[in-house]
Amino acid sequence: MKNLINAVIDFFYPFFRRFMPLQTFRYAACGGGNTILDISLYAISYNFIFKKQLVHTPIGINISPYIAAFLVSFAITFPLGFYMSRTIVFPGSTLRGRIQLFRYFLLVVCCISLNYIFIKLFVEQCHLYPTVAKIFTTLIVVAFSFITQKKFTFKADAETPEILQPEDAAELATVEEEEKIIS
Repeated sequence: MKNLINAVIDFFYPFFRRFMPLQTFRYAACGGGNTILDISLYAISYNFIFKKQLVHTPIGINISPYIAAFLVSFAITFPLGFYMSRTIVFPGSTLRGRIQLFRYFLLVVCCISLNYIFIKLFVEQCHLYPTVAKIFTTLIVVAFSFITQKKFTFKADAETPEILQPEDAAELATVEEEEKIIS
């Protein structure tokens, strides 16, 4: 699965090489794909699974449909996001998997909190429209998330290359050769 995802992402990378490094492109591709999946799962869960109705749990707690939809999408996209970050975007990390998972969970909690804080700030204090507030918030949170994942969650040793593994380097060299032939 990892090789297939890398092959698809690396196929499109030559078009973006001038604008960003490979690691940043992989982060954008994996994060963007996971975000689209998250929103799709949320919409399907909210509209079709929970049918916009209160969810009654066996333990007597009622959950609003939008929170239940969030829990469903989060349960799928959290482990998928961790897997892609660990194996596709930051494969050079030397930290143990359980440490990475714990740090990734902390980062996700921070990002959820930052989303809440910035949306409230931009809407209530800066009087921005909610959609514009969400766009600005997303830009801030994505930048924070990338830097935190690179420097903390999936930290690599100084000697360990952050992204290119031997098979990745060979694939990238092949793509570069093909691009030269086409040009």
